[in-house]
Amino acid sequence: MSTEVKVPVLPESVSDATIATWHKQPGDAVARDENIVDLETDKVVLEVPSPVDGIIKELKFAEGDTVESQQLIAIIEEGAAPAKPAEAPKPEAKTEAPKAAAAAAPAAPAKSVDTSGLSPAGRRVATEHGIDPANVAGSGRHGQVTKEDLVNYMRNGPGDRPLPGGARPEERVPMTRIRKRIAERLMQSKDSIAMLTSFNEVNLAKVKQMRKEMGEAFEKQHGVRLGFMSFFVKAAAEALRRHPIVNASVDGDDVIYHGYSDISIAVSTDRGLVTPVLRNAESMSFADVEGGIRDYAEKARKGGLSLDDLQGGTFTITNGGTFGSLMSTPIVNPPQSAILGMHTIKDRPVAENGQIVVAPMMYIALSYDHRIIDGKDAVLFLVDIKDQLENPHRMLLGL
Repeated sequence: MSTEVKVPVLPESVSDATIATWHKQPGDAVARDENIVDLETDKVVLEVPSPVDGIIKELKFAEGDTVESQQLIAIIEEGAAPAKPAEAPKPEAKTEAPKAAAAAAPAAPAKSVDTSGLSPAGRRVATEHGIDPANVAGSGRHGQVTKEDLVNYMRNGPGDRPLPGGARPEERVPMTRIRKRIAERLMQSKDSIAMLTSFNEVNLAKVKQMRKEMGEAFEKQHGVRLGFMSFFVKAAAEALRRHPIVNASVDGDDVIYHGYSDISIAVSTDRGLVTPVLRNAESMSFADVEGGIRDYAEKARKGGLSLDDLQGGTFTITNGGTFGSLMSTPIVNPPQSAILGMHTIKDRPVAENGQIVVAPMMYIALSYDHRIIDGKDAVLFLVDIKDQLENPHRMLLGL
């Protein structure tokens, strides 16, 4: 009995997907729920599991092909006798001529390939295709080898390597769908939004003091660390309630006001920037926010973010300070109308009660769609954020 394997139902915002990696080939045995293929969409990489136990009978597409929702991509012969796995060399192979033994010798190191530094998805690709990560140029943070690097290595080979005599190597690597989608969204934002950015600065001394005094008890009580992001999310949710135009979006000639704050948190991954959403942030506690951010960060590292995690969002917060950015002009993520940029914290001299003191200061930026948000609204929103963070007890009292 043959069983068809189809592309999962894709949401309306995702029109198609690309065959990234086949993990099974015709004739291979496959177990129920075992991953057959990785599909790369504009936003995430989807794994397609086998619906049955059986043998791969046919693959309808090659790696790199584009497929659509519910399109047939493979056929499995259900209940067929599992194919025998490739056996290790027979004992008599040892009696072959030394040349044959020497020719086979290079295969041995594959058994000792170190995949400890890879993500689970990357480890699977390296193991299944016998790729030694040490031979792959990493494009991730601190030169880490990503799954994308391994797939490109498998498709294109090692590429150019530095040569003696001062040669300058180059490597041409296809842009991933996610990276292309990011580029399209950035250009869409630039071309369709009358974008302007306003700045302010925040003294985070009281937030740091609160974290120092209550951080240990908070972690013990909730099982998650008290970070800076929860203060910014809660401050933003409260400011959005008081300045609803910043939480609105444009739809043709209409302005849509959202009676909730679904705050997208920009997360940097090896494949590009993604923005999972904290839904109804206005009703979340500090612990809920920190737990949600932690869960999203772990899923992002493992390539486990789903399309539902990334859909929607009425406002975005991005933290360039993680990488040391002192100031930037973040780009609005359509159809949202505004984005708040956090930056690195620097001790700077400031005037306080007529005295010069050194305080932990952060520049904050609000980029916004000037078609519906006036400069006054943007400035008042930033001042609201500043006042809450410089008096964090106000957030606890709902003031």
